[in-house]
Amino acid sequence: MASSSHAAATPETKEQLGFEPSSWGDFFISYEPPPPKRSEEWMIARAEKLKGDVSLLFKTCNGTTTRMFLVDTLQHLGIDHHFDEQIHDLLNELLESDFSSSSSLHEVALRFCLLRENGHWVSPDVFDKYKGEDGSFRKDITNDPKGILCLYNATHLLIHGEPKLEEAMCFARQHLVSVNGSLQAPLAKQVKRAIHRALPRACRRVEALQYISEYEEEEGHNQILLELAKLDFNLLQHVHLKELKDITELG
Repeated sequence: MASSSHAAATPETKEQLGFEPSSWGDFFISYEPPPPKRSEEWMIARAEKLKGDVSLLFKTCNGTTTRMFLVDTLQHLGIDHHFDEQIHDLLNELLESDFSSSSSLHEVALRFCLLRENGHWVSPDVFDKYKGEDGSFRKDITNDPKGILCLYNATHLLIHGEPKLEEAMCFARQHLVSVNGSLQAPLAKQVKRAIHRALPRACRRVEALQYISEYEEEEGHNQILLELAKLDFNLLQHVHLKELKDITELG
């Protein structure tokens, strides 16, 4: 009887082909994760229901700024990919909105982030209003640690030849390092991570795993977003485990 072309390669065969043996061995072939409290079918159906609830949130949000912060939360939780249409509409709103009158560093920096990371040009001049007559950033904006954190992340979307953003990056980092020991959780954890690796350069899936537990600690968090994030993460993890098992068997 002819052997299947998809039969798993033996360690000897792998060695002959020049492949190093996997450090995981056959772990994923025999690994059985703890059974979930709910069936996969239930989780998928529940996630779809929650997606509808989040879509409704976009419609009931009061103003562009509120929707902007909603998208920011969705990104941190790793579930923004379910709402591409709503985010596209928000980006168009942001392009047409004038944030020059906003005194909130957090709002201006977040708008900068969302537009730049989606391919829209925003001038670093938007941060000039937070500088004094001597051209350096004013000390009063350091009273907004979330705004400084958002500014720090925003500066990592710079391109070559943007000294204003390089200056802002140094300013924000220096301040975050100096105040990190006095911040409360979960903000302190987020600042510590950003100092190590700013959000635009972080692995979004790892960030989502860490942020989900932090978001749960936040006062006034949205339970719909939290539940959807947990379900989405668990469902994707289940898919990854299946794929790892298949890859190991084929390897």
